[in-house]
Amino acid sequence: MRQIVLDTETTGLNARSGDRVIEIGCVELFNRQLTGNNLHFYINPERDSEEGALAVHGLTTEFLRDKPKFAEIVDAFRDYVRDAEIIIHNAPFDVGFLDAEFKLLGLAPFKEHVDNVVDSLQMAKEQHPGRRNSLDALCDRYGISNAHRTLHGGLLDAVLLAEVYLAMTRGQNSLTMDLSDGSEQQEGGVDIELVPLADVLVLAASEEEQGQHEALLDGLDKAMKGACVWRAEPASAEPAV
Repeated sequence: MRQIVLDTETTGLNARSGDRVIEIGCVELFNRQLTGNNLHFYINPERDSEEGALAVHGLTTEFLRDKPKFAEIVDAFRDYVRDAEIIIHNAPFDVGFLDAEFKLLGLAPFKEHVDNVVDSLQMAKEQHPGRRNSLDALCDRYGISNAHRTLHGGLLDAVLLAEVYLAMTRGQNSLTMDLSDGSEQQEGGVDIELVPLADVLVLAASEEEQGQHEALLDGLDKAMKGACVWRAEPASAEPAV
């Protein structure tokens, strides 16, 4: 499977008010392997970046002035991403900007040029509910070094996201398929290698932990002016008739 990890930088936060794409970074994965066939553009947006956005990406108007306009790179970009699965962190933001750029050129929306779009931010929220799921937070969580990331950059962020995505989805291909003897055959003729389960470790609470638990229940009893539910003895099972 061919996948493209994509990131953009923009002049601001709102494509509808005229903000533009100023950088595109793409990293190619094929069968979950980095190929090195990456794509990177700086783009002249023909306008200044907002102050807040400039503080994030550091790409000044002077730096971008001699770079190609989006119309000059769009064919190479479309050829590169065509029919691939696209992975983007907070996909609605980047796709919204790419749609706006395509619309200015009379082109179909971005998703019509690719196979599908995967939002890695939504994936992270489902895997780690209630936790921070920014790219930096995920790098920390998965032990991926981002010490060199002082400013956001399209290609740098795409490289980091590719590593994060591979770490997030590593378990999806952990089921070992084997066609040798000594395995259990499933319907359809595919054998699944049987892997022993790990030992289950049961750790008893220490005396100190038991004391802390009792103190907590005492506090609940006092607040309820009676015995809390965790003091109740479990009901014994009725004998079978």
